[in-house]
Amino acid sequence: MCPHCRAFITTKDRVCPYCHEEVGSRAVDRNAPVSVMGGMIPHARFATSMFLLINFGLYAATVVYSMGSGNSNAFLSLDMQTLFQFGGKYRESILRGDWWRLVTAGFLHGGLIHIAMNCWALFDLGAQVDEIYGTNRFIVFYILSSIGGFIASMYWSDSLSVGASAALFGLIGAMIALGVNNRTSVGAAVRGMYIRWAIYGLLFGLLPQFHIDNAAHIGGLVTGFVVAYFAGTPRISTSTSEQAWRLGAWSCALLTAYCFLKMYLSFSSQPV
Repeated sequence: MCPHCRAFITTKDRVCPYCHEEVGSRAVDRNAPVSVMGGMIPHARFATSMFLLINFGLYAATVVYSMGSGNSNAFLSLDMQTLFQFGGKYRESILRGDWWRLVTAGFLHGGLIHIAMNCWALFDLGAQVDEIYGTNRFIVFYILSSIGGFIASMYWSDSLSVGASAALFGLIGAMIALGVNNRTSVGAAVRGMYIRWAIYGLLFGLLPQFHIDNAAHIGGLVTGFVVAYFAGTPRISTSTSEQAWRLGAWSCALLTAYCFLKMYLSFSSQPV
C-alpha cells in the first residue's frame, strides 16, 4: 500500500504509479533486524517477540521469587508483595519518587490467566501495528501507552496494578487513529472494528470478579490514539521524521532498561 495515497501497489514498486511519489521498501522490511535465531522469530514479529520474551521472563522470575517466599500457588496467582517488589504501580510509592513503576508495571502480570490473555492479544495486535506503522512507532506507542495508562490508574486508584493491557489498549487506539486518518471505506472498516475491540475490552473490565484496572485501559487507549493520530504512517526511511522516530524508539528502550535498573536497585536495597 502506498504510504502517500494509500493505493494498493506491488512490493516491487519504488514509485507509486498513481500519485508518482517515491515509496521505497515496505516498513516491515525497512525496519526489520537481521535474521534472529536462524529465522525462528519472523521479522514482522521481532519487536512483538521481544516484548513477549520480557513479559514471560519477568513472570518466571516473579513466580520463582513468590514460591521462595512461601506462595505454593505462585504459578497460577502471584502475591501482591512480590508484584510490588518487582515494580507494580502503587500510588504512594510513585508519589514518593518511584516514578519508574509507571514503566515496570506494564511488564508484570498477576497470574497465569492474566499473562496468557495479554500475550495472546499482543501476539496478533502487535504484529499488525508493527507492519502498518513500522517498528519504531510501534515501540513508542507501546511504551508511552503503558505509561499513560498507569498515570491514569495512579490518579484513579491507589491500589496495586500491573499488566500489559494498558499498552494493548494503546495499540488499539493506534489502529483507531489509522481508521480516522484514512477517510475511505477501508478506514471506516478498520475504525469500526477496533472501536468494537475497545468497547468489548472495557465492558469486560467491568466484571467485578476479575479486578480489572479500566482506568489504565482508558489511559492507554487515549494515549495510543493521540500519539498515533499525529504520528502517521512511515514515509521515506531517510527523512528527518523517520530518524526522529528511530531516536524515539531507542529512547523508549533505554528508558525501560533504566527503569528496571532502578527496580533492581530498590529491590536489592530492601532488608532481608
